[in-house]
Amino acid sequence: MSDPKILTTEVIDYACGDDTGILMPAHEAAFRAAGEAFLTEAFRAFGSISRMNSVARITRLDPCPGGSTGHKLFLSVEYAFDEPGLQRDLFVKFSRDFDDSRRDHARHEMESEARFAPVSRASGFPIRVPAAYFGDFEHASGTGLLITERVAFGKDGIEAQHEKCCDHEIDDPLPYYQALITALARLAAAHKAGQLVDDIEERFPLNPARAGPDPITYDEAALRKVVEGARQFAQDLPQLLPPDLRAPEFYDRLLADALMIREHRDLLAQYLVGSQDFIALCHWNAHIDNAWFWRDRQAALHCGLMDWGRVSQITFGAALWGCLSAAHLDMGTRHLDALITLFAEEYRLHGGPAIDADGLKQHFFVHVGMMGVARVLALPKVIRLRVPDALQASGPLDPMILNDEAARTVLHIYTMLLTLWSRPDFQNTLDRVLGAANGPTVR
Repeated sequence: MSDPKILTTEVIDYACGDDTGILMPAHEAAFRAAGEAFLTEAFRAFGSISRMNSVARITRLDPCPGGSTGHKLFLSVEYAFDEPGLQRDLFVKFSRDFDDSRRDHARHEMESEARFAPVSRASGFPIRVPAAYFGDFEHASGTGLLITERVAFGKDGIEAQHEKCCDHEIDDPLPYYQALITALARLAAAHKAGQLVDDIEERFPLNPARAGPDPITYDEAALRKVVEGARQFAQDLPQLLPPDLRAPEFYDRLLADALMIREHRDLLAQYLVGSQDFIALCHWNAHIDNAWFWRDRQAALHCGLMDWGRVSQITFGAALWGCLSAAHLDMGTRHLDALITLFAEEYRLHGGPAIDADGLKQHFFVHVGMMGVARVLALPKVIRLRVPDALQASGPLDPMILNDEAARTVLHIYTMLLTLWSRPDFQNTLDRVLGAANGPTVR
């Protein structure tokens, strides 16, 4: 069997940033060679240090494991002299991975993240993000570099990092999602209120085709096969799903809904982008592992958001799904209405248009249904591939599931989709939206 890590393109050492014009190192060896001189030039150009200051010495430069795209490094530096707010412990992220074709294929995800970096540095930015020290991208080669402050997980009042789809380890997950939803709503509100940089629309123009769910590409026969796979998964591995998501009649309804969503996918897509009040610059993947948390003196929980790859103007359905899809299932059952109401209230209070919470929930459910048909309903086959012995698993918290990050994440997101789909108000939403456009829906 061939090694999946193969060189897919000619290795380049440097690229010229489209915004700053600075020659950026494209990988770790080039970064080490560029050293303090590059950091000084980059930080000065970005306004991170004054023109009189410089990076005097690199004191740490170590690989950072993990992630789904380019290489990452832990960087620590000393400056010629201190300035207010300067961080010594930093984080370096390359867009490229010249050794792994799959990771390098995602290199353009950093383009909008690099464009976002100077926006996040602007005075009065509404939410906490890692302070950007440099960010730029060369579109022609897909080569970018981002340097930010390093979040000190587990130190100075910051909680240890929370893993995705492990909310069962948190005594009370609700405040964490209240903090995440609050941050998303306040950023969206600041955009709509014109409180971000003056050229925000030029930096992040709305692309309706990419603002919402992935496109539905199945024909009817293929979609029937996908739903049949979901039904078979519930029959073969019932212990991996909650009891109410195993019943045959649920999958009968799931099939009818999925076929209806596919048939009317263009109408539903247009519905999602039909109102500018429900679209704004936002984080598309605000899962709990892409945030850090701390408490104030009154013990209220707050969060910052990191990993801004693919940041853009998106629908609120996409923003809410990107946050709640990996949340504790209680967020989709007991607390969903309150969280959606919280988003609508924070959005209005911080400068966004007044939107109705019921309308926002309807918008969210339409996105969930379309994203489910487009991608999520097919996830059982991934679980079967990742955990071939899943029949022996005691449940979703069995170590053979929990210890495989991909299997754990895929199973949880799939279960959250079915949990939301099983709600009566989800069914009512589909009937209401399609009925408004086409007349009464017949099931």
